[in-house]
Amino acid sequence: MPDVNLVRLATAQVVVREDPGDRGQVRQSGHDVRELMRQASRAGARIIHFPEGATCSPHKRIMSVIGPAEVGPADWDRADWQVLRQELTAIARLAGELRLWTVLGAVHPLTSPHRSHNSMYVISDSGELVTRYDERLLSNTKLSFMYTPGTRPVTFEVDGLRLGCALGMEVHFPEVFTEYERLDVDGVLFSTTGPGQTPEGAAAFATEAQAHAATNGLWVSFAMSAQHSAAAPAGIIAPDGSWAARCRGDGHPAVAIADIDNRPEPIDIAVTKARPWRRLARAGVYDAHLVADDRSDDRGAF
Repeated sequence: MPDVNLVRLATAQVVVREDPGDRGQVRQSGHDVRELMRQASRAGARIIHFPEGATCSPHKRIMSVIGPAEVGPADWDRADWQVLRQELTAIARLAGELRLWTVLGAVHPLTSPHRSHNSMYVISDSGELVTRYDERLLSNTKLSFMYTPGTRPVTFEVDGLRLGCALGMEVHFPEVFTEYERLDVDGVLFSTTGPGQTPEGAAAFATEAQAHAATNGLWVSFAMSAQHSAAAPAGIIAPDGSWAARCRGDGHPAVAIADIDNRPEPIDIAVTKARPWRRLARAGVYDAHLVADDRSDDRGAF
């Protein structure tokens, strides 16, 4: 038996705001993030995970150079980068004060004329920026008008648990989660604002996240915007695909709390049997058992 590493995780839902040039919106988002950080700290959490665009998720029409009636290339000069950085700095400072790892969605600017990244910042419990994940599999609109795609997976460790990051619409891509399984993570932190304004789509995101947890034997933290919580509240999914904890679906900021670990129990089937067997299956364990000719290749006879 390996040493058991237990980490208390808080998964958050927040109201996601859409105008990065509106100082009031950006400051309110920063305030909301810090309030949930304090709440998670009081509950004994070691890490808190926020949705995509927790500080701001710029709307394509607000950012469009020919908008808002039409969607066009994003004008990133419309973002108030000074206020956005101030809020991120205050969040990082509080993470250090609370000794709370903090992972949140934010826009990461690049040098003009390059478009920004849609990102997740990973801030340590000492308040230091450890790494950043950039969404790789963008929607058509994001790719055409908004963002520069990322290039690689990102992992980090908290108290012996290895975690990966996914973002935006990447829940639609099983290869993102199988890649993290190959990288030996214990869990994936998935941040999203949800699929536009469709409640049914938000519920589908949650179902897909459950499926990725179960088929890969991973914990999945599902951080969704509070606007979609009626259909898909934020929460934490165990490696068997069940919900370990979930926020209320009332549209308000909240956190769900669960202890996640690397133990084979009580999820022995998901982790100690199913996950290793899938690795063997993908590595060619069946090859020695295949039969050529005989009746195997005759598909026209009973």
